[in-house]
Amino acid sequence: MIHFPSSYDLQNQNPSMEPLMTLVKENLIESMYNQCGFSKHQSRILVDKVFELVKKSLESGDDVLISGFGKFLVKQKGQRRGRNPATGEDMTLEGRTVVGFRCSPVLRDKLNGAG
Repeated sequence: MIHFPSSYDLQNQNPSMEPLMTLVKENLIESMYNQCGFSKHQSRILVDKVFELVKKSLESGDDVLISGFGKFLVKQKGQRRGRNPATGEDMTLEGRTVVGFRCSPVLRDKLNGAG
């Protein structure tokens, strides 16, 4: 199991309500290096490869399910009516592909203190 710095601890209730630090790719690389025994170079390659696999799956229209974490969903949005904010002119916005995320029940329970 990989442990992240305490600011990422889901059990930490953060009583001061100060914003927590954002987990960035470099933190993942550092954690792989510190906790898994990989070199920095190997850790960077591993993290990059995982994200590349996720991106390629999403680009091809496949959903990505990570058990205990959640599911990244590829959705098609149809065209819709909109308005140009600068001119107020009505316009049609083209359909597009978006990525959504649905949290797993396991993670949701941990976030809400039930796990």
